[in-house]
Parts: sequence; C-alpha cells; structure tokens
Amino acid sequence: MGNEKIETVELGTGGPRVGVQGLGCMGMSFAYGPTDDPDEARATLERALELGVTLYDTADAYGDGANEEFIAPFVRAHRDEVVLATKFALSFDPADPQRRIIHNDAPYIRRAVEGSLRRLGVDVIDLYYMHRRDVRVPIEETVGVMAELVAEGKVKHLGLSEVTAGELRAAQAVHPIAALQSEWSLFSRDVEDGVVAAAAELGVGFVPYSPLGRGFLAGSFVSADKELDSGDFRRQQPRFTGDNAAANAALLEPVRAVAAAHGASAGQIALAWVQQQAAVHGLAVVPIPGTRKRTRVEENAAATRIRLTDEELARLAPIAGKVAGARYADMSFTSAGRE
Repeated sequence: MGNEKIETVELGTGGPRVGVQGLGCMGMSFAYGPTDDPDEARATLERALELGVTLYDTADAYGDGANEEFIAPFVRAHRDEVVLATKFALSFDPADPQRRIIHNDAPYIRRAVEGSLRRLGVDVIDLYYMHRRDVRVPIEETVGVMAELVAEGKVKHLGLSEVTAGELRAAQAVHPIAALQSEWSLFSRDVEDGVVAAAAELGVGFVPYSPLGRGFLAGSFVSADKELDSGDFRRQQPRFTGDNAAANAALLEPVRAVAAAHGASAGQIALAWVQQQAAVHGLAVVPIPGTRKRTRVEENAAATRIRLTDEELARLAPIAGKVAGARYADMSFTSAGRE
C-alpha cells in the first residue's frame, strides 16, 4: 500500500507546488507524549518524501525549537525537494505550560526568524506562518514585517494560522498570502463559517491541521485522560476527556461504515473528506496529518486516492454539529473565538 506518489497542487495563487497532503511534524518530538523510537520518526520523514509528500510543517513553539532541530538534518539532506514551513508568534510559559504567550511585534518576529533559520540550518524558509494572532498589534503591521523578510530573501512565501476572514483580507492587502492554516476536520468545521470562502475568493491555499482530530477520528484513542501519557497535550482538550470523549466516540459509527464500504480505515475516510473539501469550496486544500510511523504515513497518503460519493458526504456532514466540547479550553486564540 502507498507505493504510488500523490498528486501535486499549487498552494495558493503564486504559492509553492506541493503534494496534496503534507506532513505535520509536531508530534514527532512534542505535545503527544515521549517519542519512543526517534529513528522510526526519522524514517517516516524519508518515507513521506518517497510517497510525494513535500510540505513539512513545524514551528519554533514545538519544544522551544526542538522540533525544528529534529527535522533539520532531513530538510538539509533534501533541500531542493522539501517545502519547509515553520511559524513564529507562540510560546509557552515555563511556569505554566498551559498558558500561551503570543507576540506579533517586529522585534520579536526578527528574532524568531533568525532563530528558526539557525536551528534548521537553512538560508531561507519556504513558508513562514504567523502561528497565532496578537490582537494588540495591527495585522497589517505584522504582515508588513513578514513582507520585509520576503524582500530580504529570508522567506519565500507567507502564511497565517487561525485568522478570521476579516484578518485574512487585511493581511492580503499588504502582501500575498500563500496559505492559511487552521483546524479543519469532520469534527471541526467552524472555519466554513467565513474564512474558507474568503481564502477561496483571495486565492489563498488552505492547510488543515489536525485533520484526523488529533488521532481521535482514526481510533488511536477513545479517552485521553484514561489512555494517554500524563504529558500528552490532548488531555487538556475538552472534547477528548470525560463524558465528552464517550459522546464523541459514538459519533464515529458513520465514519466506520463508509470506511467499510471502501475497504479503508476510519482515518483514511476522515482524510478523504478533508481532501474533498477542495472541490466543495473551490480552493487548494493540503491537510497535514502527523505521525511517527511509516505505516501510518503510507495509509494517510493512500487516502488521497479515495473519492467519497455525494451520499457518503451527506452521511458524514452532521457529525461536526454534534461534537461535545470545544477544540481548546481557551478558544480566544482561534479564529472561531474572534469571528
């Protein structure tokens, strides 16, 4: 399974050409508990590239730069093939790891880009995202600084994460935005309330993160507080714990039924649904499922070849509206918290 290379797409008007599915690298060294087999994670990076996955996504916030350092040798070894995406703006309070700190000001951005370039060991970042929005700083000002990085040759393309439709329009007026990254899955569809249409209108590609509902849609776990490591980030997310988790697990029956009809896994159907939103909404959609295992990246890539019928799409459509619990305990850092 998974020997055929995936198709490619232009990520936004004038943006980079990438495989229609990318790879989220965060979980290889951050947020989802300890990495038991780093060699397997490194082999997963290589296997993904063999399958045509070319967009590799990290951020300086993932382990305070450790995730950038983890993928750096792979990126440098395949620099002409890999489209490297990283981010700035977000950090965590050492005294309270659940507390997010956000900065969008010019001095911070300039320190951040130099730090990422150094850790990654590259001369230029292909896609540089504003990870989260600092509402104290006009977005035009932030994107203006990011545009300077493009002019200076430190960054090729600009991206934004978890912004509203209005914020995206304001940013696009300053400099072309290649990609918008926000959570989008069968469980999380709030972006369809406005920002997806704005991205389509403006020619901005969409990069859904957590397209597998952080593994929940793939059946990787049922109850975070009962099954996952004490340091696993998902234990902090309301929809994956307690009564919410039990209620949400019951919503997966249609996913499993559609999967059985295709001879596929539940995770593949969840990914196929996200991929198919490109045709539904008229824009490039490049989800970035994360994994540490070669077998999983093969399974994920194979999902790009699954086509769901209109009847199947209709059967899956009601799921998001029934999900119990928010994406985050504090939704103020998301586009939905500001729409």
